[in-house]
Amino acid sequence: MAIQLTPAAFERVRQFLAGDPDALGLRFGVKRTGCSGWGYEVELARDAREGDSVSEQDGVRIYVDAASQPMVDGTTIDFVRKGLNHEFVFANPRAAAECGCGESFTTDADKAA
Repeated sequence: MAIQLTPAAFERVRQFLAGDPDALGLRFGVKRTGCSGWGYEVELARDAREGDSVSEQDGVRIYVDAASQPMVDGTTIDFVRKGLNHEFVFANPRAAAECGCGESFTTDADKAA
C-alpha cells in the first residue's frame, strides 16, 4: 500500500497532528457518495482497526481500511490553494473517471459492474 503526501499535504497533516496529540496519524479512505460513486474521506486516525494498511512518511502514519485499499493504492495527496480556499486534492491512479465537480470518482471495477 503506497499513499504519498506532497510536501504541502505533509505539512498540513503535521499541523493537524500537532494540535491533537491523541491522534495516531491520518485516516484515508473512500465511501459511496456523489454522482460517480466514490468520495474520499480524510480525518485524523483515532484507532488502528483490523484490516488497516498502515504506511508511514517521515513519521506520519497513514491508515487505510481494507475496503478502501484497492481503490486508493498509489494515491498522492496534495494540499492546494484554490482562490480563497485551501483543500486536499487527490491524484489517484485507480480513478477511471471523475464527476464534473471533482467530488467523486469511479474505478475500472465499477465500470465493469
